[in-house]
Amino acid sequence: MSLFRLDASILPASSASRSLADLVEAEWAAAHPDSGVVRRDLALESVPATAWADVVTSRFVGAEQHTDRQREALALATTLADEVVDAEALLFAVPLYNYGVSQHFKTWFDLAYTDPRIDPQGTALRGKPATLVTVLGGNYAPGTPKEGWDHSTAWLRRVLEDVWGLDLRVVQRPFTLVGVNPALDAFADHAAELKREAESQATAYGQEIAALRRDVA
Repeated sequence: MSLFRLDASILPASSASRSLADLVEAEWAAAHPDSGVVRRDLALESVPATAWADVVTSRFVGAEQHTDRQREALALATTLADEVVDAEALLFAVPLYNYGVSQHFKTWFDLAYTDPRIDPQGTALRGKPATLVTVLGGNYAPGTPKEGWDHSTAWLRRVLEDVWGLDLRVVQRPFTLVGVNPALDAFADHAAELKREAESQATAYGQEIAALRRDVA
């Protein structure tokens, strides 16, 4: 049994979401040094954009009529579902891109979601402890000029918490482009405080999912 970790950042070397996920993973590893981590890095190994359609269309014909691409997509969907079903806890690191959901994560989710074990009627993931780490280049909190422009976090919560039924915790760090985009330099102090808060939260949630794993072992 293990922790499943998914990373969706396209910039592994400088990823803010990966850094926060590392804190969560570190707490898991400290509590369970003999427990493995199953990794799915969507930047290094992206899910084919055609795979979801291949699985869906395969259902309209008998197995003997499946194309090679449909068979490959079905096998990959099973593998993706196995990874989350078999894990004792889940960790997702998913940045906001262009005000919406990472295409890499959406493609991964759509394909995994075709597995009947993790559809809305399935019970394989219900109540499983999970942490979502998400980072935003700007700040879209209430009262900010771009309030409501984050079209990722609410969707991520909906599919992971409500559709899959995970026992979900969410760490969000805004203003990751402060220090990168000169137009945001005036927010340096606020961004630093938000970073500290997110790091503290990530550590605490890592401890929580590790403790929950012990409770159900």
